[in-house]
Amino acid sequence: MWEKGLVVGAYFVVLLGIGFFARRRAHRTAEDYFVASRTLPGWVLFFTMAATNFSAFTVFGFSGAGWSLGYSFYPIMAFGTGFMALSFYFIGRPVWRLGKERGLLTPPELVFDRFGSPTLRLLFLGVMVVFTLPYLAMQPMAAGYALEGLLGIPYFAGAVLITVIMLVYTFFGGFRGVAWTDVFQGGMIVLLLLIALGVITASFGGLSAANQTAASKWPELFSRPGMGGSFSAGIWLGYMLLWLLCDPMFPQLFQRFYAAKDEQALNTTMAIYPLITGLLFLLPVTIGVVGRLAFPELPAGTTSDQILPLLLSRFTPPVLEALVLTAALAALMSTLDSQLLTLSSMFTRDLFKHRRKDASSPWMGKLFVVVLALAGLAIAWRPPASFLEIATQTFTGLAVLFPTVIAALYWKRATARGAITSIVVGEGLVGGYHFHLLPDFGTLPVVPVVLVTAVVLIVVSLLTQAHPQARAPEAKRGKRRSRNWQWALGFGLLFLLGNDYWMWGNSRLGPLNFPWWMWYFFGLCLLMAFAFWRFAHHTSPGPPRDQSQRNS
Repeated sequence: MWEKGLVVGAYFVVLLGIGFFARRRAHRTAEDYFVASRTLPGWVLFFTMAATNFSAFTVFGFSGAGWSLGYSFYPIMAFGTGFMALSFYFIGRPVWRLGKERGLLTPPELVFDRFGSPTLRLLFLGVMVVFTLPYLAMQPMAAGYALEGLLGIPYFAGAVLITVIMLVYTFFGGFRGVAWTDVFQGGMIVLLLLIALGVITASFGGLSAANQTAASKWPELFSRPGMGGSFSAGIWLGYMLLWLLCDPMFPQLFQRFYAAKDEQALNTTMAIYPLITGLLFLLPVTIGVVGRLAFPELPAGTTSDQILPLLLSRFTPPVLEALVLTAALAALMSTLDSQLLTLSSMFTRDLFKHRRKDASSPWMGKLFVVVLALAGLAIAWRPPASFLEIATQTFTGLAVLFPTVIAALYWKRATARGAITSIVVGEGLVGGYHFHLLPDFGTLPVVPVVLVTAVVLIVVSLLTQAHPQARAPEAKRGKRRSRNWQWALGFGLLFLLGNDYWMWGNSRLGPLNFPWWMWYFFGLCLLMAFAFWRFAHHTSPGPPRDQSQRNS
């Protein structure tokens, strides 16, 4: 047991060291504390964007989904999340420009700057907080599970310990400390999950043999619909759209658009992103599928989200078990710190900035970091559902904001009343689906919900007048804009290839006895990365307009 404690303790020391080092480079300003003075280069932005998005759900939820659903969960996540990186161009780049020009630091500030409505600003803030807090609570939940299995620490005590450690380096290092710990933690996640997969599958004769055995015993784990036919064509499409519509609305991802050093940093992140999703997401899903060989039935009192700790305790030596679960801690802490920092910036600037003279100082933000951490622990005290259930519901609530953000950036005729009505109606629909009061139309609720909210925004905007303080949209286009329609057509075709219904019944095994369709999707991730790289090169930014043009 002491070896495990030593490994975990060393990890905590490294994180705290990075946080204190970042403090030495920090400036005592809200801009530096919340977005590192907008100085993140491309490779750091990529790591912090990826590590922030890859949370406890990635390690524990993905492996649990592999055990319960099978390999069908991989392409939905790997291709769908990779394709989402396209939003780094059509949302991230204009958000970065506006943030730099106007000193914006939070997502609600962007909406207020565009529409001029305090009501819309508070509504946007409220939705982000309400639907981020349950996802935030997933992180201490996972920490409790990990430390309980690893060191025998009681579940809630483990959740508190991880939260306190994270609070210390976030409190002192701010966004700069969070970004550099993300670089360290992101590398740990990939390397140690790869090692875990190798060690666990070695117990069954290697990866190929383990897949062969699992396929013979549970062929549904290797089918496109998944175990129990979980993924129909409509559900598949719903998940593909869910990541594109909701991930950019995560406040912790949205705020990272402001932190980029330049537009090239966003381009780099967009191009590399499908590569990491294609590789990393394969690892925990495979671990979950192979876990069926060791645990055909889960022990009493456990859920599929705990399959990884169960496998590690059975098949790996104590030090390796501790290292791998430390990588899981890295995944959840890299998300938790970002969520707390972003939410605290929103409370500080969007709720209290105009009421207190010192409300935009870093100290007010630090106070809210603590308050929100306590709120996350309160939810984790009595977990409301599994990781997958929490994620799907909270993601849909955030996706409601997508039409408002797109309209704010690109549609001149959009009005504050249209956006407010759209969000209210959309969240009402989310509530209706939560209580099973509405038809699902054979897909995820996010599809009809976002469709209705977009229509409502358009109709109400056309019937109402803009707020007196509203601005015109400022999203700029790159050079050679006449060919942009060709890129749009190409990306539309790529998305259709990710919904390959013509191969739905294909269950043939390929190299390493993975299903052939998994290799198909891994190839699509590579193709997507190349297409994003070419697109970023094609749309490199032109010279900025002068101030008189921007204000006209």
